[in-house]
Amino acid sequence: MNNAEQRASDSSPAPKDNAAPRDTAGPDQTAALRTAVRHGVLGLVVLTALAAGVSALFLGLPGVWGALLGAAVGGGFVLFTAVVVLATARSEPSTLAAVLLGSWLLKLILAIIVMVVLRGMDFYSRGAFVAVIALAVVGLLALETRAVLGAKMTYVQPSTQGPAQL
Repeated sequence: MNNAEQRASDSSPAPKDNAAPRDTAGPDQTAALRTAVRHGVLGLVVLTALAAGVSALFLGLPGVWGALLGAAVGGGFVLFTAVVVLATARSEPSTLAAVLLGSWLLKLILAIIVMVVLRGMDFYSRGAFVAVIALAVVGLLALETRAVLGAKMTYVQPSTQGPAQL
């Protein structure tokens, strides 16, 4: 550092003691949710590929269709909830509760519609469909739980004021 740079850095104004603390948002509280969604999507892709491959070997084309439909229904349920929670994470608790309840009701209605539509069709294996739904729900919930529990989050916000100012 030359003399001119040294003088410029020495002449910078010092922070005032009575200045208001800067507004810092703190750590990102949605990072764990984003990680959970990312792990859920990757897990669903892997499960879909494996289930379709195994079902193709044992059940043929109907098994593949059953596996694909099961992954869509089971994975869609879990991931839709995670995305809704992520989208409303910074909302008021009452708003979050209302949106979650509404999304649950929407998922229930959609599930009933899907089951009614698929009931009369025979192009898919019902065994593969049910098995992959169960695997998707349990597997994705496990992956998302692992992602959230493994996140490093602060549980308290440190005070920016000293003990005498409290």
